[in-house]
Amino acid sequence: MIILDNISKSFNATHAVRSISLTVNTGEIFGIVGPNGAGKTTTIRMMTGLLMPDEGRIMIGEYDIVNESIKAKSILGYVPDKAFLYEKLTAREFLIFISAIYSIPKSEAVSRTDEMLELFGIKDVEDDLIESFSQGMRQRLLFASALIHNPEVFFIDEPFMGLDPFGVRMLKGVIKDLSSKGVTIFLATHSLHIAEELCHRVGFMNKGSIISIKTKDEISGIEGGLEGLFLKMTAFV
Repeated sequence: MIILDNISKSFNATHAVRSISLTVNTGEIFGIVGPNGAGKTTTIRMMTGLLMPDEGRIMIGEYDIVNESIKAKSILGYVPDKAFLYEKLTAREFLIFISAIYSIPKSEAVSRTDEMLELFGIKDVEDDLIESFSQGMRQRLLFASALIHNPEVFFIDEPFMGLDPFGVRMLKGVIKDLSSKGVTIFLATHSLHIAEELCHRVGFMNKGSIISIKTKDEISGIEGGLEGLFLKMTAFV
């Protein structure tokens, strides 16, 4: 469902991403971990069409993100590391607005909005302005807006930032449920224990390269689990 074929990206003399190739299967939860500046966010921004790769090819489903960007973006959802929301709208108004961007018919948009508000526990504040929301409520609304159009591929950059334990537990449940329904999920996180719990495979990224990919079973058989492996990987690269 996701194919990266030798993608690279530089900013002036800085190589942010170096010749990454990767395939993520339908319904798989693939996690990427690494220190700050490793290239995780740059990689996701290329995969979602916000940045163009300097070289290489990115396929989302059957669509090339560069040459068929509108079609590719129509089947993907994206939660960035920094939330951008229209603060003068209410939660309901914002979700209806996002539905219109995806050309969802009005009657369906209303029912999808109701579903998302309930799913993410913000139904009781649906008529409140977003500017009054806490960080956790904003993050839940961001998830709702990214899933309003039923995407086939879901990208998440630091999904649990600013969430309390209840919010973390709820979003982990949503991610697992999406995967069980065949949605392909690609997430970047600093939370090693969450990556170890959620992901079928985890890629270790440092200095713009994916230096290793391990399955859940491989990680569970290593002393110290993902944290121990991560420390070893980043110590010598």
